[in-house]
Amino acid sequence: MSYTVAELAKMIDHSLLQPVLTDEDMERGLRVALDYDVASVCIKPYYLARCAEVLRGSAVAPSTVIGFPHGGNCTATKVAEARQALADGGRELDMVINIGKALSGDWAYVEADIAEVVKVSHEGGAIVKVIFENCYLTDEAKIRLCEICGSVNADFVKTSTGYGTGGATLDDLRLMRKHAPPHVRVKAAGGVRTLDALLDVREAGAERCGATATVAILDEAKRRLEESGA
Repeated sequence: MSYTVAELAKMIDHSLLQPVLTDEDMERGLRVALDYDVASVCIKPYYLARCAEVLRGSAVAPSTVIGFPHGGNCTATKVAEARQALADGGRELDMVINIGKALSGDWAYVEADIAEVVKVSHEGGAIVKVIFENCYLTDEAKIRLCEICGSVNADFVKTSTGYGTGGATLDDLRLMRKHAPPHVRVKAAGGVRTLDALLDVREAGAERCGATATVAILDEAKRRLEESGA
């Protein structure tokens, strides 16, 4: 096998964003993240402070979303969300672009929107993953966004929120990896629910993956490695 379970775990941002999740559900999800030593927990913003408290001292980063899921918030609102997330202990922030502005071709607005969130987040020591919501965009728009994210020093480009009409595709991941500069990494999100799907997105260039099926994915990885004698 060309992977270890620990390597795959550190690809996963364990997602706790569904609107129906209760506090009990999120506490259970935090324990999963710690037990499996994933890269981060991406949690609903109101629970981020608790998330940071639970994860303190671990190698799992507390994370949340900005302008989620539609991206239409004013830039000032996104910046305020980022500042609140930093105050609550967030170390990784996943922000949604203004999708309508991208579809309108107002690239100056889109760039400034992303740049402001990146600036305040980096000043606070957090990394930023920029969510495109590729299901609504042309390939030309995705390429332009990769170039913009490179120019404003975003840390990741990300395929989807998981709440649009489509999620991560291998073609999109290859496109994003090709057109994002080397210092910008790629994250898959939306529809990656099996080990094979995780391995496929890794092969396509994703270094992170948002997942709700963390337990099933990593347990399957362990099972296959045990069966192979690795």
